[in-house]
Amino acid sequence: MIFSNSKHAVLSVLIATAIGGVMVTDAFAQSRSAERNNERRGGKNKATKAEPLYPQATRQEPDGKSSAKLGSKLQKLIDTYNDQKFPETRTLADEILANSAANDYDKSLAAQLASQAAYQTEDNVAAKKYLQQVLQFNGLDNNGHYQSLLMLAQLQLQDDETAAGLATLDKYFAETKSAKPEELVIKGQALYQTQRYAEAIPLLQQAIAGATEPKDSWNQLLMAAMAEAGQTGEAVKQAEGIVARNPNDKKAQLNLASMYMQADQMDKAAAVMDKLRAAGQLTEEREYKQLYSIYANTENKEKDVIAVINEGLQKGILKPDYQVYLALAQSYYYSDEVPKAIEAWQKAAPLSKDGETYLNLARVLHAEGRIPEAKQAAQQALAKGVKNQADAKKIINLK
Repeated sequence: MIFSNSKHAVLSVLIATAIGGVMVTDAFAQSRSAERNNERRGGKNKATKAEPLYPQATRQEPDGKSSAKLGSKLQKLIDTYNDQKFPETRTLADEILANSAANDYDKSLAAQLASQAAYQTEDNVAAKKYLQQVLQFNGLDNNGHYQSLLMLAQLQLQDDETAAGLATLDKYFAETKSAKPEELVIKGQALYQTQRYAEAIPLLQQAIAGATEPKDSWNQLLMAAMAEAGQTGEAVKQAEGIVARNPNDKKAQLNLASMYMQADQMDKAAAVMDKLRAAGQLTEEREYKQLYSIYANTENKEKDVIAVINEGLQKGILKPDYQVYLALAQSYYYSDEVPKAIEAWQKAAPLSKDGETYLNLARVLHAEGRIPEAKQAAQQALAKGVKNQADAKKIINLK
């Protein structure tokens, strides 16, 4: 299927995108920054508190105040992080975490900034350790606390700690009551990754329904989950609905063709692809391969396979590889164009990993009475290795 080449690759992309949106949120850093800006303006207004990201959270927010002794150290830590001095940030954070005078808030904020610094330097192991400390000390406001919990889940999933990542996500959703589409998709993808397709489907449907502009990858993931769950008919309806809403979207058309193939509706798949071909929209090798594969799996469509492959080769879109020549040879053969089939097999055989294609070529050449060529092909078959050596030797020993 076009949209499901690599489950792990899709997961990594979704998580990387989501983590990229995680912000450091802490009341101390925001209030100190606001206070400094207010002072520069000569104002006396108090800093406003950040808008709560989790208004339905069950967690009781702590006071979130730094200790008197650690205020300057925390400010230095924040400034260092903001200056993108990430190794120095971790050093300062570790000092605060080890300081007996630091309270839970001091340590939570230090661990949060250290986790971000570790992530920026691609040290996921350290980032997860710091995030676990954020949660352990439990000193941040709900914004900072739950953003840290979400980031921990994402990193666990990215590192293939799927069971732990899903458990962390379950805790996150249970406590925050979040229904943000981009977060639901993360869990839906993780469930898909663990082949829990039936559980992934309603989450993905909820995410898509709740999004103003659901991403194309979400719809693709939902279709893949439906197909894997045996709900091929529903997956087809989903694909058809997307095309109806976006009739000029090439990717949507390709996905629809893939779904028709999954549902063994080859005629419909071919119609979609032919429409794209007629409009000159097939521009990639995989698209031409998809179309000729559809025809190759449909009865009496050999001439269509031939036309598509030759067009793709002439345009330089299809590479002249083993699979292309093999499909071309078989289609010519079953179209009773044996000389052209032989020519295609002669191109395919040297590209094969073994001698089986040479042996098939030898048999066809023998049937056509081209004995010297048949013997040569049989010898090449033995040289590359075949299971049925007796057939090859029989052709070689013809008189």
